Amino acid sequence: MHAEIAVRTVVDNWRSLTGWVVGTTAAGVMYASFYPQLANGQMAEAVASYPRALREALRMDDLTSAAGYLGSTVFGLILPLVVMLYGAFTGSRAVAGDEESGYLDLILAHPVSRTRLVVERFAALAAGAAGIGAAVFLAMLALRSAAELTDVSVAGFAAQCLNLTLLGTVFGGFGVGLGAATGRRGLVLAVTAVVGVVAYALHAFARPLGLDAAATLSPFHHYLAGEPLRAGFQWTHTAVLAAVTAVLVAAGTLRFARRDIRT
Repeated sequence: MHAEIAVRTVVDNWRSLTGWVVGTTAAGVMYASFYPQLANGQMAEAVASYPRALREALRMDDLTSAAGYLGSTVFGLILPLVVMLYGAFTGSRAVAGDEESGYLDLILAHPVSRTRLVVERFAALAAGAAGIGAAVFLAMLALRSAAELTDVSVAGFAAQCLNLTLLGTVFGGFGVGLGAATGRRGLVLAVTAVVGVVAYALHAFARPLGLDAAATLSPFHHYLAGEPLRAGFQWTHTAVLAAVTAVLVAAGTLRFARRDIRT
């Protein structure tokens, strides 16, 4: 059966996946629903008194518009950090979790290649990320009128949610690849967390420091570049996220195919 491992992985982990989908969507809806109060209150005036470098780092230059508010808080901070955690936790379990538990030997005792195992485990992770992105997209459309977010088009939400999905696969691909290469789940979680924090800091502070070129090294840059909430799909940056994901998974798969499995 094609994709049997991926399907089984999704089925076996449906509870945790449901938790990620519901939790991420709920966080997005909660913060998005605050927009009318913040836009019409004194929050924007208070933020205007912040140092310019801090406003640029936190993308708080335009909190009065729907796209500006969502781009700085909901899609600029809350949701990307949540999907980063999803990618880290799920990716660390994909191969390294089974190897540490001793279950990996049982799986590979069947006629399953190591490459197929990694690819299908990653496919299950990507399906979960797509579920999160789709749920957030539908929730934003449902909330759009009530929360006064109509200035953001349907295409804008679709573009940003697509990038949200791919951001999850980037960190998930990093976790899967590193886990396949090392077989150590704790190491994968720690390294992925550090890389995520550094990547976010690079994205946030490179521009205020005049290091625009360095910012392009961060996946968070490509996730938000071109302001998808305002301008819609930014295919070049979307392609970069997809390509980085593919390279990370491929690198881990190659290493996994050549190393001994710990028992």
